[in-house]
Amino acid sequence: MHVVWFKRDLRIHDHRPLLDAAAQGKVLCLYVYEPELLATPELGALHLGFINESLAELRVRLRELGADLVIRVGRMPDVLDAIRRQHGITALHSHRETGNRVSYERDLRVAGWARQHGVPWYERNQFGVIRKLGTRDGWAARWSKFMSRPILEEPGALRAQPGIEPEGLRSANDLGLTPPSQRDVQHGGEKLGLETLDSFLAERGAGYRYEMSSPLQAWDSCSRLSPYLAWGNVSMRTVFQRTRARSAEVKELRKQKVDLDPRWLQSLSSFQSRLRWHCHFIQKLEDEPELEFRALNRQLDGLRDGNLRNHYFEAWANGHTGYPMVDACMRALHHAGWINFRMRAMLMSFASYQLWLPWRPTAQHLGSQFLDFEPGIHFSQAQMQSGVTGINAVRIYSPIKQVKDQDPEGQFIKRFVPELEAVPPEHIAEPHRMPSALQRKLGCIIGKDYPAPVVEHGPAYASARRRISAARRRPEVREESERVYAKHGSRKRPARRASGSA
Repeated sequence: MHVVWFKRDLRIHDHRPLLDAAAQGKVLCLYVYEPELLATPELGALHLGFINESLAELRVRLRELGADLVIRVGRMPDVLDAIRRQHGITALHSHRETGNRVSYERDLRVAGWARQHGVPWYERNQFGVIRKLGTRDGWAARWSKFMSRPILEEPGALRAQPGIEPEGLRSANDLGLTPPSQRDVQHGGEKLGLETLDSFLAERGAGYRYEMSSPLQAWDSCSRLSPYLAWGNVSMRTVFQRTRARSAEVKELRKQKVDLDPRWLQSLSSFQSRLRWHCHFIQKLEDEPELEFRALNRQLDGLRDGNLRNHYFEAWANGHTGYPMVDACMRALHHAGWINFRMRAMLMSFASYQLWLPWRPTAQHLGSQFLDFEPGIHFSQAQMQSGVTGINAVRIYSPIKQVKDQDPEGQFIKRFVPELEAVPPEHIAEPHRMPSALQRKLGCIIGKDYPAPVVEHGPAYASARRRISAARRRPEVREESERVYAKHGSRKRPARRASGSA
């Protein structure tokens, strides 16, 4: 009996472990709810809802192929051992995962158990992430080669192992999780993932490059594929190859003088670059698992330690900072579990610079709110936006400028911060600067109906700039940055000095 262990790969297409097992003999398709994973600060009922929708569809598709999805709750490899003792296991098949410390230690336990019991464990790549990578030189070419391999079809049929109770899906209540606050989230499943990809490539993506920074337009213009990639409803290879095919199609249509939105080619090019970045950031965690806990530049560890001022953190985490764009973005996350990349960067930047909060607690909170939480991307980006990598340009976002650039009329802000509904555009970025008489007239008293700013932006910005600049000038920080760039820097040519963005 060949066990296919589904983790963050909840699909049947382009799924090599499933195909390999189907070709070998009887198959047991297994999904395990792991309480230790769900107890981590970044995961919870928000993610469980998406997972359960994906599992429900996966079960239907597997039954159509002749098998079922066997569901268990427990610690790995204890669940596997119970199955082995009852039915025997010939081999274990799964995709390789670059996850958090809990999943990493879990995989070490599974590997030890497999060796102890003589069970071969075949792990396959699903991203262009390379285990035991010696050097970043040539990584981009290896990534492209992997993504260009043929997309695997679903297996023709599965021979199920009889006599195993499949069991049902578990709810948040069953697993002791607090129900999520989000009410308008994307739904899970391979079918929806592929439909989302199709709609992006056929219609929504034309303005991607130009509109992805806008919290108003990004809801439609961004691909919205991130949760389907994070939970494996759609393979990265499928997304890459369909995007490449669409780009070729657009070029051909332009040659034929077909009336087409002129923005398509640049948008598709930008999107393809970000697909590579997706794996580039996960590769960092694969190469250096400690970045979940420690600054990539070790000399910047402790830069903000001891500065988790709870009143600042709570104001930020609950969307009550007194800065409308920050608050609207955080409340949008509480509502939908998604916000576009620029606004994510602004949220992390504001917490790290204006509030000078340590990156770990703020990263954990955001992870719990992101439906598409992907550890490698998330922790790398959290460090990048808080200035502790040593190799990335320091970007301190102004929440005032972001309003003027991205939401000057306040449409997005007023959707998620209804207290500001009556505030005119000229005051929407800084409502605390409205004259008292105008506040009374509008029925929006700052400090009562909407919070006063938790910090004063100008001095906080200047102080953060001085502190981070002074830290990065230290010789030991600069020396450590060289090491970081040599190990993690994004490049198509051999490593050189650390500079610019990675």
